[in-house]
Amino acid sequence: MKRQRGRGRVALAGMAAMCAVAALPGQAWAVGEPHPYAFDSEAKAVRGSAVNSDGPPLTAGSTYKDTIKPGEKRYYRVDLDTKTNAYVSAVAVPKPATKVGYADKLTVSIEDRSGTKCGDGYAQFGSATYARPVASYAERTIDKDSGSCQEAGAYYVLLERSGEATSTPEPWDMEIRFASEPGLKTAGPTAPPETWPSASPAVPAGGPEKRQGGTSFTDATGLTQGEWQDKITPGQTLFYRVPVDWGQQIFASADLGTSAADDSAGGVGNALVLALHNPTRGIVQDASSVYYDGKQKSLALDPLPPVAYENRYDSDPSTKAMRFAGWYYLSVTLSPEVGEEFGEKPIPLTLRVNVEGQPDNAPAYAGPAGDFEVTKDDQEAADSGKSAPEAAKGDTMQLVAAAGIGAGTVLVLGLGAWMLLARRRTANAAPDATAAPAATAAPGVGPVPGPVGQGQVPGQAPGQGQYGPPPAW
Repeated sequence: MKRQRGRGRVALAGMAAMCAVAALPGQAWAVGEPHPYAFDSEAKAVRGSAVNSDGPPLTAGSTYKDTIKPGEKRYYRVDLDTKTNAYVSAVAVPKPATKVGYADKLTVSIEDRSGTKCGDGYAQFGSATYARPVASYAERTIDKDSGSCQEAGAYYVLLERSGEATSTPEPWDMEIRFASEPGLKTAGPTAPPETWPSASPAVPAGGPEKRQGGTSFTDATGLTQGEWQDKITPGQTLFYRVPVDWGQQIFASADLGTSAADDSAGGVGNALVLALHNPTRGIVQDASSVYYDGKQKSLALDPLPPVAYENRYDSDPSTKAMRFAGWYYLSVTLSPEVGEEFGEKPIPLTLRVNVEGQPDNAPAYAGPAGDFEVTKDDQEAADSGKSAPEAAKGDTMQLVAAAGIGAGTVLVLGLGAWMLLARRRTANAAPDATAAPAATAAPGVGPVPGPVGQGQVPGQAPGQGQYGPPPAW
């Protein structure tokens, strides 16, 4: 019975792993259409409240999905301790082709029970006034010198949508994520860097390689330093992710290739948006000042400081956002107006990514770093171009393989043991020369039941014969 239960556990583990593979999100869209935003398949449906005390709870490490209308407020609750930094991000996802304005934005804030604002941020469309996913975050950080937002207990996350009256009033979908960062064992430096290397690095060596972008933060395609070629359709947003370790700098630029349309086409302002977000989806920087006239154009992010814990103490928002190691996300959006002027065919896109500097020592976290580190598996996923679901699928397939090998080993060993036991029992059951002759069986009929030792393995039921498995099986 012990062996039966063991085999059952292996089989169940393999079945669970295979079910996990089947449950992983896939990419599905119609050819020639802008790809939809791929929400996290594990995102939990939630409904924020108009009153803070009724806000549904959010759990650290989890992702949620909600909607918000113009002028609405949505409250959620988070329970925080006195040792952990908390970050709540929100991705606003307007429906494709809906109208948005310069001032349309989603504000994210965290408040304590007295209504004091602990931190806030906002995702805004700005001069690139076309629908696309935009994201930001709010934080509550532990600071011994602060007199507010340091107590343990209930805090409230507030999401607010504001904007222009001429914008489409349809609800925006929202993807909400709650992440926590451990505190430090010992206090580190609090002075942000004053200078850092800002010269544009050389073009990455190795030549261009093809890499197809994902459609969201969840299925963002892994990239390392290099030159990456893709294609982008008007109205589409593509996502990529790059591991950036402590002490490293990231530089990124995007080139939009030439259009196949004739020269009679006009031009489009703010035609391309290149944005960088940190591991908690907080906006680091974006750029959109490209006028596209069908000829190749280039767009680059301004130089950013190396990743450092003390960056969080800087007053510049872009520097503050470079506060931890982990996956940094690049998104590229092509204006839908490009399709009106130059047709809906995909246009060549080239990303150039540089990750400069050697990895530095991580801060002395008092617990597991979680999202805020770069592991060997992360580097391998970036090298192979895997998204997070694809990397998880690879781990699951390893589990399936291990379960299969384990089950096969058990079966082979069990079969060998059965054969050995059967042979020994057969040898022990051989008739003695002085014993009475066995009963005669009719032609074509197996051993006739009789005393033990006459065609019957000890312990078998009468008539079972000697070729069945041992009784314990």
